[in-house]
Amino acid sequence: MERTESLPAHTRAPGEATVDPGSVLLPGHDVPLGRFTTVRRLLPHRRRRMIGAWCFVDHFGPDDVAERPGMEVPPHPHTGLQTVTWLLDGEIVHRDSLGNVQPIRPGQLNVMTSGHGIAHSERSPATRPPLMHGVQLWVALPDPARAAAAGFAHHAELPAWRDGDLDVTLLAGEFGGERSPAVTHTPLVGAQLTARGATPARLPLRRDFEYGLLAMSGSAEVGDVPLEPGALLHLGVGRESLTLTATPGSRLLLLGGTPFEEPLVMWWNFVGRSHEEIVAAREEWTAGTARFGTVVDDAAAPLPAPALPTTRLKARTRHGDVLR
Repeated sequence: MERTESLPAHTRAPGEATVDPGSVLLPGHDVPLGRFTTVRRLLPHRRRRMIGAWCFVDHFGPDDVAERPGMEVPPHPHTGLQTVTWLLDGEIVHRDSLGNVQPIRPGQLNVMTSGHGIAHSERSPATRPPLMHGVQLWVALPDPARAAAAGFAHHAELPAWRDGDLDVTLLAGEFGGERSPAVTHTPLVGAQLTARGATPARLPLRRDFEYGLLAMSGSAEVGDVPLEPGALLHLGVGRESLTLTATPGSRLLLLGGTPFEEPLVMWWNFVGRSHEEIVAAREEWTAGTARFGTVVDDAAAPLPAPALPTTRLKARTRHGDVLR
C-alpha cells in the first residue's frame, strides 16, 4: 500500500482528545489510495508516530465494490519495513517482485518484508465479494533486518480462541499465551478482538509495551472513553491490564510493542534513517534497478516517485521530535 503524503505539522487537531496521562485519542484523516479507494490514516500522527514498531495504520472500508473497481494500487516500492494486510471483508490479490501472486481473504494474513527493497501491487480481483474492508499496517524494521533480503509469507491459519465475551485472533507476536506464525523482528503484538456480548473484558498487558486500540467496526469504551471507527486510542507504557466494553459484533484491533527507539525517516513508501538513504532509494526506483525488481503478472506502469521536498529530510523519534 502506498503512502502518498508527508507528515502534517506537529499541532493539536480539533477533536483530538487526551484520555489520561500517556493516552491520546487520535482522529484519522482521509487519504486517497489509487483511483478508487480512500483510507483513514491513523498513524503516523502529529502527536504519536508509532506504537512499538508499528509505524503506519490505514483503515479502509467497508466499501461497496460490487459495481466499482475496488482496490487498484499498481506496482510501487518499499524499503525498511514489513507490510501487514488483514481483511474483515472482501478479497485482494498481492503480487510482488519475488514472484508471489497471493489472494488474501478474511481470516488470513499477508506479511511482506521489504528488507533492502521490494516492489508489489494490490488489486481487487475481477470476481470479488461485494464489500471490501480491512487494514494495512507497516512495521519498521530494526538494524540489521532492514538491510536483509526481502521476503513474503501468507498465513491461512492463525491462533484463535475465546476469552469470555471476546473472540481473539492473533495476527502477530505473542498474546494470551499464544504465538503467531508471522515472523517479527521486534517484540510486538497485533490481535483482532471480536465482541460476542456487552460484558466488560479485562485484557492482560505487558508493562514494557505501549498499545493502541482501533475500532474497525462497531464501537467500544475504554474506561469512560468512547471509541468509534475513524479514531485510534494510543495507550502509553506501564499498563498491566486494559478494561473495555464493546457492543456485540464489534471488531477491534489491538496493537502493541516495546517502544521503537531507532529514529526514522519516513517518506513516500520508504522507511530509512537518513536523507541520503531516501534519495538513493528514490533514484534506484526511478532508474528501474534490480534493487526493487519487477512485479510479476502485473502489466501496469509502476508508480512514479514524487518529487523530493526542497529541504533535507530529517530523522524523527517515535514522538515526532526532529533530530538535528
